Amino acid sequence: MSDDHNISIDPTQLLFKLQNIDSLNQSLSGCLKPEEIAHKITDGLIDKFNCAFARIWLVENDRASLRLVASSGLYTRLNGDFSTVPMGAYKVGKIAQNCIPFLSNQLAKESWVKDPHWAIDNNICGFAGLPLAIAGKTVGVLAVFSNQPMETELLEALKFLCSSVAVAINNAQLNQAELKAFSNTYSSKILTNVPLSEQISSILPNARLTLLGTERPLNTFTTYILLKTTETFRTINCRYCRLTYKSNELYLEAMFVSELDLQHDPILKDINYLLNNTGGKLKIELSANNIAQIKISLPYENTSKIKVNLSSREQEVVQLLAAGFRDREIANQLFISDRTVKFHINNAVTKLKARTRIQAIHIAYSQGLLTSIKIT
Repeated sequence: MSDDHNISIDPTQLLFKLQNIDSLNQSLSGCLKPEEIAHKITDGLIDKFNCAFARIWLVENDRASLRLVASSGLYTRLNGDFSTVPMGAYKVGKIAQNCIPFLSNQLAKESWVKDPHWAIDNNICGFAGLPLAIAGKTVGVLAVFSNQPMETELLEALKFLCSSVAVAINNAQLNQAELKAFSNTYSSKILTNVPLSEQISSILPNARLTLLGTERPLNTFTTYILLKTTETFRTINCRYCRLTYKSNELYLEAMFVSELDLQHDPILKDINYLLNNTGGKLKIELSANNIAQIKISLPYENTSKIKVNLSSREQEVVQLLAAGFRDREIANQLFISDRTVKFHINNAVTKLKARTRIQAIHIAYSQGLLTSIKIT
């Protein structure tokens, strides 16, 4: 941290800023895309803290560079000199590499500033750069620029914000990984239209399976969650499984003998995360003699009856989105602007009556609107 500001913290000012930070955190509810989370944060910082502009870079998978994914305020473009920053280069890259927050109120005098005259001409004096990190591993960097000197309280409040944003982005990235895992592992099985009970039976050949109720068509995401759960049952030596179809809900239950700490099992945590985003529930019950019962409930959605008409362009955009392309990459492939890509995606989400992009992909896929899901 740099320069001449008071190190002491005013508790009242800090509390006020933390209340605004909490409001930003609340706005992330339901966000399942890292770029969407980043945009909400940068927009919120401009709105609530009167910053000149705010940006977020995310670390690329190879951890060799960072990619600019959100910019609000004075600059909103995502291309330019700092659209990609090598790890360890410039101030942003150094913050990502060393995981050290930084605050300066004399930006034009900092030796690392590429163009001091830019800071003077735009009256930018304050800069705060903070890592978005989980357990010491950086997933991104937040940079905030201000026309006024920044108080120590703001840096402390931003530290709290960055902790929650890092978790939200990490969860969103896990969610995207789940989509890729779905494509690689289960898409071929679902396309065969083999009944779910038969697929479960093939995964659990040593378990007694009971089917209650008439099997019905399920949307793709529901099928994926149930197959992923069944794979988990196999790893814990499930001996009895029951699949129940009711009018509005579907249940998958399993009983087994286990000494494992199921409440903290990482795979079950992942399943619970997916369930929470689809209105489902996970319940674990333990009884005497290490007898355990896991019960999954999911709202029943028969998407095959929904009549949806996507335009050819909307279908193209959703197809590329399902293949793992980012908005900017879709824009480049179709020779349209990023804004137009977002317009078509939002239209598709609305038509499909989905809450998120990922849900829209699953519904479109189960409707036969997508040829396949292949991650490139």
